[in-house]
Amino acid sequence: MSDAMISATHITVVRSGRKLLDNVGVDLEPGKFTVVIGPNGAGKSTLMKVLSGEMTADIGHVSYYGTSVDLCQPVDLAKRRAVLPQATQLAFPFTALEIARMGAVAHGALNPTEEGRKALSRVGLRGFESRPYPSLSGGEQQRVQFARALAQVPQPVADGLPRALFLDEPTASLDLGHQISVLEIARDFASAGGIVLAILHDLNLAAEFADHLVVLNHGRVVAEGPCADTVNDDIISAVYGIAGTVGRLPAAHIPYVLPQSRHR
Repeated sequence: MSDAMISATHITVVRSGRKLLDNVGVDLEPGKFTVVIGPNGAGKSTLMKVLSGEMTADIGHVSYYGTSVDLCQPVDLAKRRAVLPQATQLAFPFTALEIARMGAVAHGALNPTEEGRKALSRVGLRGFESRPYPSLSGGEQQRVQFARALAQVPQPVADGLPRALFLDEPTASLDLGHQISVLEIARDFASAGGIVLAILHDLNLAAEFADHLVVLNHGRVVAEGPCADTVNDDIISAVYGIAGTVGRLPAAHIPYVLPQSRHR
């Protein structure tokens, strides 16, 4: 096992007698954009919570660069990885800048306000600094939360170790242009030596951006590898229960999916 990655082995999570994850193993490598796909209830968000240290598995082990995540203090984890959850609820009417600033504070930035401003600018929200978070649209709120994550890990590598971005449905509520923009920022983070794990429901976006694809179903990894090898008619049919016609774009042989109704 490399000491320069986030590694999970034999991860099993049981809740109310049901296995949410069943003997799952994943290695997240610096320089790679890993995407997890699968139907609702497949265990995707649970896997991300275990990998990020938010949840402890009943069986299995997660390590950060050779150190068990259980031995990492919260302040140390905050400096190593940032998490964009699937949904965020706030009890107070913070401004966009105050939320982005929280990420910078978490990693101990010398000037968290400036780091927060930079992060908002990166996601196209320059000028939104004083806007109350509840007044923003759903897509704008999502981008503010992404800015918070970016402010927490502003550089993909720190002290010689890669940092990680964990993104749970980062394109939810976003229009097409901002979906691409967010994923391009994440891909650039990985390309610069960072670690990225994203959960996506859009298979075409997953195929476009993922270096490594992990397919979950019923809590188990049913396929993983390059998109060209893992996105095919058999997997789409087995995992999602629908017919799917998978083609190949002429450029780069990127697969694309044309889902078909069950009733056709």
